[in-house]
Amino acid sequence: MPVATARPASSLPLDRKTAAIVFLAFAAAYFCSALVRAITATLSPVLSQDFALQARDLGLLGAGYFLGFASTQLPLGTWLDRHGPKRVILCFLSLAVLGCLAFSLAGTFAWLLAARVLVGMGVSACLMAPLTGYRRWFDGPAVLRANSWMLMTGSLGMLASTLPVQWLMPLTGWRPLFWILAAMILLSMGVIACVVPAWQKNAGAISGASAAASEEAGYAMVWRSRYFQKMSPLAFFNYGGLVAVQTLWAGPWMVKVAGYTPLEAATGLFYINAAMLVTFWGWGMVNPWLVGRGWSANRLIGWGVPVSLLVLAANIFAGSATGWLGWALFCMSSSALGLAQPAVGMAFSPSLAGRAMSAYNLMIFGGVFVVQWGIGLAVDAFRAAGLTEVASFQAAMGVFLCCCIASYGYFLSVNADNSPQ
Repeated sequence: MPVATARPASSLPLDRKTAAIVFLAFAAAYFCSALVRAITATLSPVLSQDFALQARDLGLLGAGYFLGFASTQLPLGTWLDRHGPKRVILCFLSLAVLGCLAFSLAGTFAWLLAARVLVGMGVSACLMAPLTGYRRWFDGPAVLRANSWMLMTGSLGMLASTLPVQWLMPLTGWRPLFWILAAMILLSMGVIACVVPAWQKNAGAISGASAAASEEAGYAMVWRSRYFQKMSPLAFFNYGGLVAVQTLWAGPWMVKVAGYTPLEAATGLFYINAAMLVTFWGWGMVNPWLVGRGWSANRLIGWGVPVSLLVLAANIFAGSATGWLGWALFCMSSSALGLAQPAVGMAFSPSLAGRAMSAYNLMIFGGVFVVQWGIGLAVDAFRAAGLTEVASFQAAMGVFLCCCIASYGYFLSVNADNSPQ
């Protein structure tokens, strides 16, 4: 399709039509990655029954995706800056196809876990690749809008992982669902191959010398950044915890604490993800307006995080009275954290953007792994200590809340902004 290849990657910005086509191509892949990420929450009752999983096993299975995801982030950032989004995402998605097929054939928990790790590795470029491209191809307000609308697309994928999956289960069983996912990922790869622009390594105003210097520096400039350090605890606990709840623990809470049936829990997850879809769509609409009136990402996060902490505390206190609405409010009030990713990317030059955002993504998904598995371990530990199941879930979430409060306190204590370095 000439519309995507006629313009060189150095053109800043892409024209509106080309930008829209490129966005939709990447969004299709991100939709698939979000669907496969969140599907374990809906499948948790049947997987627990088929493989006799305890809470810690379920937490580890969900976290295995994020372990695979996090393990690729550092090389991914370097490869994105060097080879560009198109080439990198196509290579990674090939692993996701293999992982989906392996998951569908699993006969043991170890096989399930290994396949889940492979899927996580395979889809790990689905957000970082487009964001790296957007940093070069779009202007500042458009980057924030595109980021929010990519997250909206992710919410649409997670929406598809709830009731649609629950409705398909009696017709297909859970194993053929992963054949369908593999086919969808292959289709998205074909679209990306056709429409995404090629990458010119030293495109734009970056001199060859400065680009070479930034490549030699690796991740050192990223790790030393005060702004990156300021945002990292929020990424690990608050943002990582948001994803852990949305993609796994909201489901078991509704079943084991609130007393929902599996169908009611899937319906609740549908509503949660629908709420997040609308929320990220709203962020995409208002972000350029807010930026023009002085509302930086730091300011919005500073106001938004305390609201999410209050909602989380209320959910824990309410216990069995907390259903899908409570967790939807928690996820929605945490959505301001999604502004941090493009803000971190804009704190660095375009030649470092891939590494900066991938390093930040490593913080997020390392946090998802720890929080998702940690909640499962804590629930089992509190149960072993004699607490009821409801009280065990409350206590585990209470530990998570304390970690979130501490990370927000650190965010407030560091005086740094995202002026480009």
